Amino acid sequence: MAEILLLRHTKKAKKMMKKLLKVSILLAIISFTVQNGNAQKFGHINIGNILMEMPHTLAADSLLKVYQDSLVAIGGVQANALQADIAAFSQEYNAGNLTPVASQTQQEALQKRRDEILAYEDVIRAAVAKKREELLGPILEKVQTAINEVGKGNGYTMIFDTSVFNTILFARDADDIGLLVKAKLGLQ
Repeated sequence: MAEILLLRHTKKAKKMMKKLLKVSILLAIISFTVQNGNAQKFGHINIGNILMEMPHTLAADSLLKVYQDSLVAIGGVQANALQADIAAFSQEYNAGNLTPVASQTQQEALQKRRDEILAYEDVIRAAVAKKREELLGPILEKVQTAINEVGKGNGYTMIFDTSVFNTILFARDADDIGLLVKAKLGLQ
């Protein structure tokens, strides 16, 4: 129990340290800007909103769903077969038609199949994550290129992503560059 509380407090402490580090970096940047008298330009964008408006994202999501559904269907067939075999085993066991050795052997075989199905679920998760990266990677790269061009072309020092929760604690004099990036991507 103490280990769980320690682990929970450790995770909370790590999260707090990350937040403090982000705030410290932001304060250092602001302090440097004020001290040097340089007028730096900050912007923000919600990348999630941009991605949702891109037609390629919708197509990628559709392909990903079809891919995931096909993998899940295979697992569903295996799970249904296992359930049928468990029901048959239970009926034979309750009827007293199995010797203790045969019962133990069948239970172990059923447990092994159950473990294989659970392992297949992990395979599905990994395969879907890999496919998501494969499909969305080029789209994200295209958005990043557009953001870089807008940032350089409009003299921004930093651009923050507001789609990530708790990334920005305070922002003053920041421009939302979403419209500029949409224009670069041809999304009006």
